[in-house]
Amino acid sequence: MCAVAASFAQEEKSITVDAGADLVSSYVWRGMYQSGVSFQPTLSVSGYGLTLGAWGSTDITAQFKELDYFLSYEIGGFSAAATAYWWLGEGSPYFHRSGHLIEGSLGYTFGESFPLSLGVNTMLGGEEDKDEDGKQQFSTYITASFPFSIKTVDCEVGVGISPAKGLYADKFDVATISAKASKKIEISDKFALPVFVELILAPAKDNAFLVFGLTF
Repeated sequence: MCAVAASFAQEEKSITVDAGADLVSSYVWRGMYQSGVSFQPTLSVSGYGLTLGAWGSTDITAQFKELDYFLSYEIGGFSAAATAYWWLGEGSPYFHRSGHLIEGSLGYTFGESFPLSLGVNTMLGGEEDKDEDGKQQFSTYITASFPFSIKTVDCEVGVGISPAKGLYADKFDVATISAKASKKIEISDKFALPVFVELILAPAKDNAFLVFGLTF
């Protein structure tokens, strides 16, 4: 993912407001190609372990458009979240039942000495998650990721599993295998440009991606 971001944070007591925008070279979600070069703004309010936010993506052709809302809660190493997805694209009706998906997520991150993160994400409703017979598939994406550093480079490896037929695969399969390396390039005493490269293998979709990114 290629990212160009501008963000700010404003703290008032225990409340934090964050806004930013990324530019990605290609938008790949859980092993599935979504669009080419895209702008991806985000806005969130956080406090007392809760985060409420919105995230969007629009490609440079203005054909692909996604708008998601999320609510998450974290305590200790545990996290829970609900996400409402919509990605039918520019020109499609937004206030319509089609194109909307609701997902519930649970996660746990171990301590700093062993920072393994595990997560389970399940679609709980939405027309886009129904099979050919109109039955809800409850598509599930199970993840495991492990971050580490090599000198000044931050790295992360991860895997995503589809345990049954759904959005990500036609059966139990490996949806993604990924490796990411990030590094900050010092431009001046007050400005650093984070860059990263991510390799994403998608066995379930018989695809692969190599993505470059930057953030500022």
